[in-house]
Amino acid sequence: MLSVRFSRFILTLFGVGLSMGLFAQTQDSYEYTSEFIWGINKNSSGGLIGGFIFKKSRKLTDRMLETFGLEIMNVKHSLEDRKSAQATGNYFIYGKSNYLYAFRLQYGRDYILFDKAPQQGVEIKAVGAIGPSIGIIAPYYIERMVDRNFFITVHEQYDPTNPQHYFTNILGTGNLFEGLGESTIQFGVNIKAGLAFEFGTVKSSVAGIEVGFLLDTYFNEIILMPEAKNKSVFPTVYFSLFYGSRK
Repeated sequence: MLSVRFSRFILTLFGVGLSMGLFAQTQDSYEYTSEFIWGINKNSSGGLIGGFIFKKSRKLTDRMLETFGLEIMNVKHSLEDRKSAQATGNYFIYGKSNYLYAFRLQYGRDYILFDKAPQQGVEIKAVGAIGPSIGIIAPYYIERMVDRNFFITVHEQYDPTNPQHYFTNILGTGNLFEGLGESTIQFGVNIKAGLAFEFGTVKSSVAGIEVGFLLDTYFNEIILMPEAKNKSVFPTVYFSLFYGSRK
């Protein structure tokens, strides 16, 4: 659920962008036919950095752009909480059994609400897209002691039914990308809607932010934490910072 503070932030941002956009419309606008952007994403189903975005756009009319996008995200369970191992102090997520890496292909439309004048103002777009999702489900590995011997350890996927995976036996997470070769794939669909605020003083480049709502749904339930309630639908609010070029 979107917090009150985040809601106020989005409304304030929209108000500032709207006023800047109205000012920009009184100026002489400049033309471009295509745009490519990339950036980082923060969302309510991800960590500090939720993932990365890439989008190619081309103008269909003076106001409408056709878009092709790709998002690569690490989707987390809402109950995930980092714990510190008693023996080592290393951090791990107790109860987590799988990662979910979402690759979202998107086709959509951007509608220019307000043009940007040269070297000032902001361009505001209404953003909408839909497309297939490919979910990579990779096992979450932990490092644990063997027979309570601190000097003998093994790496294996967390399993709540394994008595050796009790909290005090865990020393930390496994190695980076460990178990990735054991991944499985789930397919789904994603749809999003938002507002993009594009800034920049150079005609050939663009920078800005995008805020909105995205729904990512899969055909089967995704088990991230076996002892918690899992789901196949992941609604999120998101905030993206992006940079790119125009021509």
